[in-house]
Amino acid sequence: MTLSHYNKPWLSYSDQVALLQQRGLRIQDVPAAKDFLEHVNYYRFSGYCLAFEKSRHCFRPGTTFEQVQAAYDFDRVLRDVVTEGLEVIEVDLRTRIAYHFGQQYGAFGHTDPNNFFLAPPQFSKPSRSAKDHDSWTKKLHAEAKRSSERFVTHFRKTYREFPDLPIWVITETMSFGTLSRLYNMMLKKDLKAIAGYFQIQPNVLTSWMHHATYVRNLCAHHARLWDRRWTITPQLAYGSAWRDLPNRTNATRLFVTLLILYFLMGKSPAAKTFAGEWQARVESLLLHPPAVPNAATLMGLPPTWQNHPLWK
Repeated sequence: MTLSHYNKPWLSYSDQVALLQQRGLRIQDVPAAKDFLEHVNYYRFSGYCLAFEKSRHCFRPGTTFEQVQAAYDFDRVLRDVVTEGLEVIEVDLRTRIAYHFGQQYGAFGHTDPNNFFLAPPQFSKPSRSAKDHDSWTKKLHAEAKRSSERFVTHFRKTYREFPDLPIWVITETMSFGTLSRLYNMMLKKDLKAIAGYFQIQPNVLTSWMHHATYVRNLCAHHARLWDRRWTITPQLAYGSAWRDLPNRTNATRLFVTLLILYFLMGKSPAAKTFAGEWQARVESLLLHPPAVPNAATLMGLPPTWQNHPLWK
């Protein structure tokens, strides 16, 4: 394939509004539209236009600027709600992993690769797994050195082990992606013990943590969620409730992610009250989706999604 040079010109805010009008977007209040594009980059705004187009750069007849702006506002609220759910789950996972691993292997058990997998000493070259552990440990050290948390500063000034930190300390400084790698490297018996708390299989929890990291990063960068097709999809858990999801409700869309978040929150006694409140807010939001005819499909919502056994 022959690549071409990028030659699209810079456009003023007024020109951006005019371009949208040329593509069929109805704009009654031009100054208000211009003000909005001065706040929200045109390139970001154009992503929300996609669901309103009948073909690329051609809006469905009657589509208004206010409808696209409402989709942006809908997504902003959705992103906040999803972030809140992710926070609860992330804190719970950090606690569960730190507690179990510390109980099994002590404060610094994570520094020994044999507590994750067997690396036979007779091998002259380290196994791929050992290399993974080494790169993971270096990342932990970098995160610890970069941390300005008071408990990390205290540890650095007090104990010789730094930049190694106890497992129940390091799980509070590592990124969620690093936590996901920690779980993924564990021995099978430890994987099963932690996944068992959430009443799912280890491979499913691994997949869900990877997916949650991806969604968390999207939220952190204020990326569009509501009609996005996930590139890192979660594996569906075993059991009829997951297996019987309608065909159009698949793991590439929003609804399955919401089910996962709600399911995981429900496994923490301390989070059950919040989970109920969170579910009500999500439901209220989804009942007023962006004004496109296929909004439910774009979010992966089955016709009777409110009565789904994993959501009720």
